[in-house]
Parts: sequence; structure tokens; C-alpha cells
Amino acid sequence: MATNIGMMDSAYFVGRSEILTWINDRLQLNLSRIEEAASGAVQCQMIDLTYPGVVPMHKVNFDAKTEYDMIQNYKVLQEAFNKLKIDKHIEVNRLVKGRPLDNLEFLQWLKRYCDSVNGGIMNENYNPVDRRIKGVKDRNPKGSQKIPKSLQTNNMHNPVSGDTVGLDRASGFRQGKTYAAAGGTNSSREVQALSEEIAALKLSMNLLEKEKDFYYGKLRDIEILCQTPELENIPMSVAIKKILYAADAKESALAQAEDFLSQFTTAEAEAGAGAGAGAENDV
Repeated sequence: MATNIGMMDSAYFVGRSEILTWINDRLQLNLSRIEEAASGAVQCQMIDLTYPGVVPMHKVNFDAKTEYDMIQNYKVLQEAFNKLKIDKHIEVNRLVKGRPLDNLEFLQWLKRYCDSVNGGIMNENYNPVDRRIKGVKDRNPKGSQKIPKSLQTNNMHNPVSGDTVGLDRASGFRQGKTYAAAGGTNSSREVQALSEEIAALKLSMNLLEKEKDFYYGKLRDIEILCQTPELENIPMSVAIKKILYAADAKESALAQAEDFLSQFTTAEAEAGAGAGAGAENDV
């Protein structure tokens, strides 16, 4: 299983859009940003989906806002990892900061791992909405707790029974917002400006995705070239593979590769000098 994968693994080249679609489809959520998963609740339920019953969902706080509450969620996740013997270090201090890149990398790993279990086939009997609501009720037996908007189901045509009051309140809120917007003279301009900004962001994201695919293709070509039987054992190929397969994302492997080439060059020079001296003695 994909418990330990290098930074050059294809898992780390999965885009944000694909990760968000994967989360929303499987857990019936409506996340729009990677940072919304920083609390650790999504990760807990993904493991619960993959291994039903392993995660005590009543301990998962879907409304976690503070770092303390988020850390408690990651403790639940770490306990589940320990039960399943998943050898994966969780960078909790970095994830709870809500940094998009840190959370994206962890979710990329999580997707790769979950896809490696039973070929990524979902349990048809698993109801993610019921599991969330049951967890909230078990966690707060004396009163219901409203699930955050970002963690609510995206299937609005099939609302969960017993939530009609919340839907009525939401409907009234929307009506009030509509009335206020009708009385504003600049609302249409603001909507248009926001729409243009969203379109520009989508275009920028598409360009970044294409650029990522371009450079990944280049790296893959280099990897294939270095793996050819005629070249894979030459010093330059070995040095390049040291860089490609370096697992530590914090430090560059360039210095290690340069040191390897330097040692080989020195040894080759010394061997050449020794051969030259032997030839002179023979003369």
C-alpha cells in the first residue's frame, strides 16, 4: 500500500480540483478550497469510509475552528493510523495553520492510500451524511450541533430528515439577502466584478495545471532515459536519480548528487594518474 511514497510519485501531481472532487463525491460535501479540510475532520471520515468503524466519529469535531480543536481531530486520525499500522507521520503543526500546499500534499497522499485499498472501490452501504450527523449527536447528546456549511451535503435535492428547520432558516436567510440585493444599486456590478475575478482565477488555475503537466512530463522523460540499460549505471544517471528519488521534501538532493560526482571524478583522476606513472616506469 501507498504508506511511503517519494515526492516524484504521480500522487503528488494530482491537482486541487481533482482532490476536491474526490472529497466532495465520496463524502457528499461541498468544499471549494483545500484549506477547508485543515481541521482534520475530512481526513478522519475518509479513513472511516475506507475502514468503516475504525474511526470513532463521535470524537471528530466537524466544527473545529481553533488549533486546539483541530489537533484533537488529528489525534483521532493518528490513533486510527496506529490501529491500521499505517506508517505515516502527520505534520499536525503545519496542517492546522491552513496552508494550502501542506494540506494539499497530505490529501494527495491520503487519496493515493485510499485508492490503494480495494482498488478505491467505495462501500455502497456507507452513508457519509448519516455518519457525520450520528457523530455530532453522539458527541452532543443534550443538544444538536449545526454542521458547518462547508461540511454539509452537496445533495440539496435529498435533505436528511429532521433538518427541515435548518433548511427553512436557510431559505429565510436567502430571501432576506435577495431583498437586500434588490434594493442595492451596485449589487449587479459587484456580482459582475466577482464573476470576472472567478473567471480569471479559473483561467490562471488551468494554466498552472498545464504548466505542472508540462514539467512533470519532462521529469518523466529524464527518468525513463536514466533507466535505460545502457545508461542507468553511469555516474551522471546515478546522480540524476538521486535527485529524482529523494524522499525528503525539505532539503535539496543536489549537494548529495554533486558530492557523488566529485568523488567519482577524483577516483577516476587518481586511477588515470596511477596508470600514467606505471607506463612511465615500464619505459
